[in-house]
Amino acid sequence: MKEGFRQSMAWLHTWTGLLVCWVLFLVFSAGTATYFRDEITLWMKPELHASAMTPVPVAQATETAIQALQQRAPDASRWFITLPTERAPATRIGWSPKEMEGGGEKKGRRRFKNVLIDPATGAEAAEARETRGGEFLYRLHFDLHYMSPLTARWIVGVCAMFMLVAIISGVITHRRIFQDFFTFRPGKGQRSWLDAHNATAVLALPYHLMITYTGLVTLMFMFMPAASTVAYKGDHDTFSAEVFPSAGKPRKASGEAAPLAPLRPMLEQAEKHWQGQHAGSISITAPNDANATVSITRAAGKNLSHKQPAMQFDGKTGALLSTSGDELIDGGSTHGVMYGLHLARFAGPLLRALFFISGLAGCAMVATGALLWAVKSRQRQAKTLKAGGRIGFGTRLVEALNIGAIAGLPIAYAAYFWANRLLPVGMEERAESEITVFFAVWGIAALLAQVMPNRAMWRIQLGAGAFAFMALPLVNLFTSQAHLGVTLPQGAWALAGFDLTVLLLGAGLGYAAWRLGRGQAKAARPAAAAAANTKAMQEAA
Repeated sequence: MKEGFRQSMAWLHTWTGLLVCWVLFLVFSAGTATYFRDEITLWMKPELHASAMTPVPVAQATETAIQALQQRAPDASRWFITLPTERAPATRIGWSPKEMEGGGEKKGRRRFKNVLIDPATGAEAAEARETRGGEFLYRLHFDLHYMSPLTARWIVGVCAMFMLVAIISGVITHRRIFQDFFTFRPGKGQRSWLDAHNATAVLALPYHLMITYTGLVTLMFMFMPAASTVAYKGDHDTFSAEVFPSAGKPRKASGEAAPLAPLRPMLEQAEKHWQGQHAGSISITAPNDANATVSITRAAGKNLSHKQPAMQFDGKTGALLSTSGDELIDGGSTHGVMYGLHLARFAGPLLRALFFISGLAGCAMVATGALLWAVKSRQRQAKTLKAGGRIGFGTRLVEALNIGAIAGLPIAYAAYFWANRLLPVGMEERAESEITVFFAVWGIAALLAQVMPNRAMWRIQLGAGAFAFMALPLVNLFTSQAHLGVTLPQGAWALAGFDLTVLLLGAGLGYAAWRLGRGQAKAARPAAAAAANTKAMQEAA
């Protein structure tokens, strides 16, 4: 603190940002993509594109799902139904088979099964390719991959804490931060990178603070378990019941067969109770049993809270048994709103697009911050480089990591989508193979960056990312029937939006590659002129 408070904050801002910036870039980019994870998953299952263009009412989809479950698993211990939405047009049904005898008195393990079905016909989408789709990107941004989820969440959580410190210290450091937002001086080296960093930071500053803080809130019970333990004196059941309410405990099967009551009246009663909002999912315990219970959970609507109310009905009579979640206690309500703000499932298309743009601004903020450090470091070593010395190891490492993360990661995302369309549909471990392609391509890009961390490598990788993204609509044209020529006229925006977005992202990467080439050409002209003058003077002498 000897240099003053603001100088200390500047040091803190620099190092808390730099040490975790590459992990943060991955977390920000993957998290930004998941605002449209349902659309991404739909695009990656072209066999379901026809269903996306023919929406089905909730009641009809529910009846179709019940018929499909009666045919596939009438003796299951539990049924699950995830109803279709505009963003995810297929119905997902699942069931838990009853425990099977296996080896003496021991019982075999239950294996949960689930399939996607057409909401209108109930036909299984068996031909739909195996893929994690947008769910992989969602899990990637907080579970990473190839490590235990607990370890990954600690890593991401610590990085988020660093991010929060970097944001707050950055606001303190830049006393003219809002004035600088309206200032951009291109072609000025370090000054230009600082202007870009300030602009992208201030552009979505409320979003950056919200998404970082609420991200930490989603992990709060892992970071600070002592609070709930002390407040509830170790009674975790009471704690869970108050913070994560459910519509009552399901009853055990009686062993007496009984037909399941029609679900349409239950849905109508639930929608009336929720003032017209539709059901999102249904869980049926002990179906076709006298003690069957039906739990209906409301679909995510315009309310901020992630916690949705639920209603439980008697499966035999259809009578209402209990409700929950209509009024949460203060702590549970706050947690639900924080969680909901982070996931943004309440948001309509335009608001999700705004969140997406703000997420891209966050990616740009992290990227420009990392590049700014490298530019400053190189300028500090300008005399050494001019004298023929070599750049420092730390600077070279940061420059290589910048290329691998900032330019290489987009290539990996595009490769993931390419793999989805080019790998054989029926291959084993197909979903994991798509993910392997993602990490293999990213690893190759990162290794090449370590070998040649210079402007040429930036251009190569940015250009490769631009081509890979801009070619995806063309790949879609040859591998599905739902290309832009079909989706735009029919207004299928869930599919058309993906193709248009990757085109814009590819154009942005291409522009960056072009600007780098232009800058390199400008820098080469004075050097070439100086060399020509030197040669002319030597000849004249």
